[in-house]
Amino acid sequence: MSGYGSGAPGVEGAGTVRRPEVKGAPAPGRAVSSGWALVVVVVGVLVAAVDTTIVILALPAMRVDLGVGFASVVWVVLGYLLVITLLATQVGRLGDLFGRVRMYEAGFALFVLGSALCALSWNEASIVAFRLLQGVGGAFISANSGAVIADIFPPEARGRAYGFTSIGWNLGAVLGILAGGLLVSLASWRWIFWINVPIGGGALLVALRVLDPRAEPVRRRLDVVGMAALGAGLFALLWAMVRLTSQPLGAADVLLFAVGLALLAAFTLLQARSQDPVVDLSLFRVPTLAPSFLAALLQALANFSVLFLITMYLQGVRALTPLDAALYLVPGYVVGSVVGPLSGRLADRLTPVVPATVGLAVQILALLLYAHLGVHSPLWHVSAISMVNGVGSGGFFPANNAAVMKAAPRRVYGVASGLLRTFSNVGMIFSFSVALLVAANAVSRPVAFAIFVGRQPLTAVAGADLLSGLRLSFEVSILFLAAAAALSALRARGAAAGGREAASQG
Repeated sequence: MSGYGSGAPGVEGAGTVRRPEVKGAPAPGRAVSSGWALVVVVVGVLVAAVDTTIVILALPAMRVDLGVGFASVVWVVLGYLLVITLLATQVGRLGDLFGRVRMYEAGFALFVLGSALCALSWNEASIVAFRLLQGVGGAFISANSGAVIADIFPPEARGRAYGFTSIGWNLGAVLGILAGGLLVSLASWRWIFWINVPIGGGALLVALRVLDPRAEPVRRRLDVVGMAALGAGLFALLWAMVRLTSQPLGAADVLLFAVGLALLAAFTLLQARSQDPVVDLSLFRVPTLAPSFLAALLQALANFSVLFLITMYLQGVRALTPLDAALYLVPGYVVGSVVGPLSGRLADRLTPVVPATVGLAVQILALLLYAHLGVHSPLWHVSAISMVNGVGSGGFFPANNAAVMKAAPRRVYGVASGLLRTFSNVGMIFSFSVALLVAANAVSRPVAFAIFVGRQPLTAVAGADLLSGLRLSFEVSILFLAAAAALSALRARGAAAGGREAASQG
């Protein structure tokens, strides 16, 4: 993990990268250990992935122990993701202003603190509040991790580095599934948060040791009005979608959608006139960036709900226990962790467009196979299809990340990384909502939502109706993936122009 090829530009010996003298880079006299720096970033991705999957399996026990209401327990999951979504761009901006390494290290500190407080929660208000604090730390980590890699590694080595981050994500997802089932069954739901403390604390100590915080800040003012408009607009849209997962469309939902869209339109106008905007709109004129952001959104919109849908199939249609169901999905994450670094190397040697687009095509195949699962399909088919999906996700993520960071001007690495995370997170939240809305054609939204949070036994709605709703959800997800693949393929036309644009702005 420490070596990136002798003789490569910017590489001095095994595992040590000395960055060039550029504005915004650390002091050029210090050599940064690329291997240890990558370990820190991978661990950050890992703990974020663990917390994405581990909490889902603990919701029923958490709800009973704390006496958490139906609506509140939902925000234990969605509140965390909402905070990361709303803060990703702003935190990336702060990274560009005050140092990406400092913001990244602060993220670990907040995440560890939030995790410990979650483990000590005593009622529903405390668990939701501390989960939001944990989300703030997660935003600091996720929004700056891609930019930290772009700062440390030269362009020809970044794809491989992003590939290793996909190992962290897949390993974290597997650990979350397995640890969640084991800890809840053998110990207590509180341990799903306690385990973050030594992992995150250790990563923070290593980060303080190996990452160089001496970046020259880009002196600009924060656009507080723009930040407020963006955050409020996204929150209004996401709140409306969350409401629609548990109730029919009403006047309040229409109003929320209208307010959200109006605020985002106002935000765009404000950014065009601001001397120091939150989002540099010139990024969207770089040909590679706009389709990369949209491809990330559509891929997340299609694929994030897959874990939820397959869990409903295995536990609802096939009546498996949560832990048994999770075990059938582990092979896919393992395969994804192997394919990720290979995809990253292809992105370095060829172009990110090829592995990213092929990865999306493979995911389309996986969802087609999922859609054809029946009541009596052999269960090993689920594991086999999960491995196909793992190949696709492992191909897409590192290559798409590399495409964004290669095209982005150096002065706005943090903004570009934060924007990519924002688009992906918005897709993730909408993915959950869209899956429930589509499945509601066969299963009512309240029933499907109750299944997700463990309020109602899955076997109560198992059968042909549930299977029909799941199939329709997979088919809609395929359409989103097809649009993402088309956008990814179109990037090839603008890649050269995007590189020239980024070079001129860097």
